[in-house]
Amino acid sequence: MIYKLEDTSKVERLFEGWEETLVYSCLQNVMGDIYVTDIDEPQSAYARVSCFCFYAGRPDKELVLAKPEGFVIMTPENDEWARLIEECYPDCKKVTRYAIKKDTVFDREKLQHMMSSLPSGYEIRNIDSDIYDMCLTDPVTEDFVSAFESKEKYLKLGRGKVVLKNNKIAAGASSFSRYKEGIEIEVDTKPDERQKGLAAIVCAALILDCLDEGLYPSWDAQNKISVHLAEKLGYEFSHEYIAYEVVSDCITH
Repeated sequence: MIYKLEDTSKVERLFEGWEETLVYSCLQNVMGDIYVTDIDEPQSAYARVSCFCFYAGRPDKELVLAKPEGFVIMTPENDEWARLIEECYPDCKKVTRYAIKKDTVFDREKLQHMMSSLPSGYEIRNIDSDIYDMCLTDPVTEDFVSAFESKEKYLKLGRGKVVLKNNKIAAGASSFSRYKEGIEIEVDTKPDERQKGLAAIVCAALILDCLDEGLYPSWDAQNKISVHLAEKLGYEFSHEYIAYEVVSDCITH
């Protein structure tokens, strides 16, 4: 039996040492959920925010099989969890992701200079109620806001910026998720607007806003292009880690 855990303090020890802000979001009850098979003395757990799941503690097949519907990115704590995921979902795709250090000291002057390079004809806007609705109309921008339960929750907890051209979103950087001390950044650019430096510009704007508010703008990279963009903004690479992209709901028997 799988249970959603209300008292997240019961699994803090299982996730100890994980520098993953999506896990923080769950443990702090800001957003996301934690699931266990033993609600009183859990020895295993997975934390979930949107399509991301993080598995910790004693490997438990029941938890792995209880994946959310649709596309999921599963991150195992260790090789035992990894083998269990591969066993349960033989069609899963093993991928390498790139962790970025969480203690970046940003050069504000450099970020402000990057913002000043915004091309003519473009403008930077906060993600407000109207921009939120605009984000949901396109798969490229939907993830800027979709992990939050509602517009109201995003406008309260989320932080985001977009670059507009002709009143349409060309690029954006937003909080994929929120934890008490900061946000996890999601960034993307429309295909026909790439190679113009817009991603770096809008990220610089969002990072500066976060710093002014006392929030940490955390970054985790899906690929090396994202690593290079992070380094351009002042972040430092930490390490590679393995995750599994599970598209099918088909499992082994």
